[in-house]
Amino acid sequence: MEQSLTAWLLPALALLAGIGIGFLIARLSPGTPAGRTQRQLDDLQERFDAYQSEVVTHFNTTATMVRKLTQSYQDVQEHLSSGVDRLALDELTRQRLLAALHAEDTSGANRERLSAPPIHEAPKDYAPKAPDAPGTLDKSYGLKGKY
Repeated sequence: MEQSLTAWLLPALALLAGIGIGFLIARLSPGTPAGRTQRQLDDLQERFDAYQSEVVTHFNTTATMVRKLTQSYQDVQEHLSSGVDRLALDELTRQRLLAALHAEDTSGANRERLSAPPIHEAPKDYAPKAPDAPGTLDKSYGLKGKY
């Protein structure tokens, strides 16, 4: 009984060891399709990570530039307001300049979209005609004389 168990057990273990060694060699060798696919996958992952980093950097830079632009606009507004206070000769001129300055601030927010004029009659998909004239589908329409 021990001999029959050994006779079957040794070849089975050798087969399992051969399968395991073959699998490891196939996975670790650089020329196999699995290794090539893994390298391609790693390369794509690196490119994707670099792209994501570039996108984040782009939007952070854009946000910083918009913040600077907003601050510059506010600085110009303050400069204009202080110039009006210093340079306007009388109170009426000062009030008019300040009103014009603040009207420019809110003009972008109060602008309305242009719309088409209201149509009072639905468009016709046929040619209008007099009540006693033949219609465009009449067989004598457009013909001169009697046929």
